[in-house]
Amino acid sequence: MSELPFTSAGSSAAIVLEKGRRRRPSRILRALAVALILAGALALIDAGITLVWQEPISALIATLRQDHLSGVLRRVEQAAPTPAERQTLASLGDERRRIAFLAGEEQRHSADGSAVGRILIPRIGADYVVVKGTDTEDLKSGPGIYSGTSLPGLSKTTAIAGHRTTYLAPFRHVDALAPGNHIMLYMPYAHFTYTVFAQRVVSPTDVRAVLGEVGYSRLVLSACTPLFSAEKRLLVYARLTRTVPVGAARVLPGGARARPIELAPRPTPARALPPVLESLDPHQISPLV
Repeated sequence: MSELPFTSAGSSAAIVLEKGRRRRPSRILRALAVALILAGALALIDAGITLVWQEPISALIATLRQDHLSGVLRRVEQAAPTPAERQTLASLGDERRRIAFLAGEEQRHSADGSAVGRILIPRIGADYVVVKGTDTEDLKSGPGIYSGTSLPGLSKTTAIAGHRTTYLAPFRHVDALAPGNHIMLYMPYAHFTYTVFAQRVVSPTDVRAVLGEVGYSRLVLSACTPLFSAEKRLLVYARLTRTVPVGAARVLPGGARARPIELAPRPTPARALPPVLESLDPHQISPLV
């Protein structure tokens, strides 16, 4: 009789322990189900935001990088010419030659991924720091200038690539640009205004349509099309119509102030838009989204 209470208590404890073991898997399954539901809901929210606006996580990354690059660009704009640059500038009395010299200096000394200027497109509300280079890592920071083209001021083609759905989607609405719209590139040595004259959709392998030289100062914006696809490239062509010297290019030898350079927009001949050609180097135009 003395053992009965002990046996009864032991049986009760075993029953409770057994029930606890049964509950534990069910709790784990419930927690896993809740986690999966939350992950699915977040994925749907992310997809919805991306569809109507842009991908939010990459947008945050690019925002932080743009803030940093804005500070870097301000320091570049405020930097005085080196003694060697001052010596050369003292012999250049023409606005165009001074701008070309400073553009060449920036092109030579800028590293890939570094801030080189700012692009403004009033028609679509775009205002971003532009970096040198179009590698995957470069374009996470903002629009990038193709290494196979020149910085503005060298009387050649300047081509800029940008994302449309990720990393702030700087070129999301470039398809809305029409002839007559303006695109501004603010470089440390001059402010350039380009006037849009054409759009074109090409194959990603059509390198020459982006990088080709046409004998005048041309800007080409490049972005993937349609949205959420890298199947084709949408190219927006614009011609330089105004240049305002700034910084070291603004003051001529003797103290005279350089004047803005105005270029009347002219009809662009058909030969300025070459036919689609196979890529000379298919790796120069990276996939963008």
